[in-house]
Amino acid sequence: MRDTYERLLDGWHRSHRSLANVHQNRRCRQSLGGGAQLGTTQPTVSRRLQALERSLGLQLLNRSTHRMQLTGDGERCYGFARQVLESWSEMEAELLGARDDPRGTLRVQVPHAFGQDQLIAPLGRYLSRYPNVSVEWVLHDRSPNFTAEGIDCAIQVGVVEDPSVVAIRLGEVPRIVVTHPSLAGDGPLPSTTEQLQRLPWLALRTYYTDEVVLTCQADGRSHRFAIQPRMSTDSLYALRSAALAGLGACVSSAWVVAQDIEEGRLIQLVPQWRAAPLPVYLIYPHARSYPAKLRLFAEIIRTDMPNLVGMTSPGIDALQPAGVGAWTAAP
Repeated sequence: MRDTYERLLDGWHRSHRSLANVHQNRRCRQSLGGGAQLGTTQPTVSRRLQALERSLGLQLLNRSTHRMQLTGDGERCYGFARQVLESWSEMEAELLGARDDPRGTLRVQVPHAFGQDQLIAPLGRYLSRYPNVSVEWVLHDRSPNFTAEGIDCAIQVGVVEDPSVVAIRLGEVPRIVVTHPSLAGDGPLPSTTEQLQRLPWLALRTYYTDEVVLTCQADGRSHRFAIQPRMSTDSLYALRSAALAGLGACVSSAWVVAQDIEEGRLIQLVPQWRAAPLPVYLIYPHARSYPAKLRLFAEIIRTDMPNLVGMTSPGIDALQPAGVGAWTAAP
């Protein structure tokens, strides 16, 4: 036992700084400033990385006069280095009794609309409760690349199809049909789904492009019809702005247009019919253990998410998709 422990410490002492250099170079995307980032000099950084390359028998960097770029092996080494460094930090936190006193930086990817609006309240509560943590709030509507971008967790709207991640269903976003009052002109508002098809339409191409599918809330009947959008966009805010400008009807997340409906700027059409709600997930990579900063962020998000305006709690069918893990994988 003692011999194993001494070998572990010796190996860690020799490789820790090299791994830190690989990690910092990948995060900073530079070389000449890498030494300053690590509190040392550039020649020292170069020597450490060359020593690591000799030890592994691999070329980790493509070098030029002004820049170093990670090779394919370097990218893989970076992924392992990040995991090793995070595991070591987690071990230190565990042994020092800091599991409920999170520290460091949490990188969270969030959708543009949610990330600029609804999620700011739970983010503020998290930062207020844990003053030793900072958060990098990354706005993207695409699926996260956890390893390459150093993302700790992400909020995803829509079905999770990646079987390699843990997914916690946080709630659902109801979706309704809205339009500007002027679109009906002097005539009556459409009162049936068949009449909706005659309106000019706007599309949110992330979720619908040339067809709208609605479900009756009373009896579960569904109705689908084709549309030819006057405008399509991948931005929920742009969709709302176009509807406010009277450019067409659209299917919108209820929370985005709730105040507009209340104040008469938009009207909801066929209220008894809705598009399928969008599930909202917290996702993150599988791991044997999770740092306190991630676990405690997840606790706050799980508590706050169903209570946000325009959100509903997960339904009884809110089990994880096949192949997708659950938070119970965490300690």
